[in-house]
Amino acid sequence: MRLDKYLKISRIIKRRTVANEACDAGRVTVNGKVARASYDVKVGDIIEIAFGEKMFRAEVLEVKEYTKKEEAALLYKIVE
Repeated sequence: MRLDKYLKISRIIKRRTVANEACDAGRVTVNGKVARASYDVKVGDIIEIAFGEKMFRAEVLEVKEYTKKEEAALLYKIVE
């Protein structure tokens, strides 16, 4: 699954266009490398997103095409 779509479905970022723009701006890294929106997300990847001064790090636990709002947080685990 594409990185921008995963960020939207997991509800880390609310809109796919915003996820796409964050990737294009270089604010999203996967496993320590700057990732494009077309990156193919796999289980075990570590996604880092720079939100201003804050850094968000999460490990991908599951990749699904569709999910309910209540189950979206189960797709990833926040890593410190």
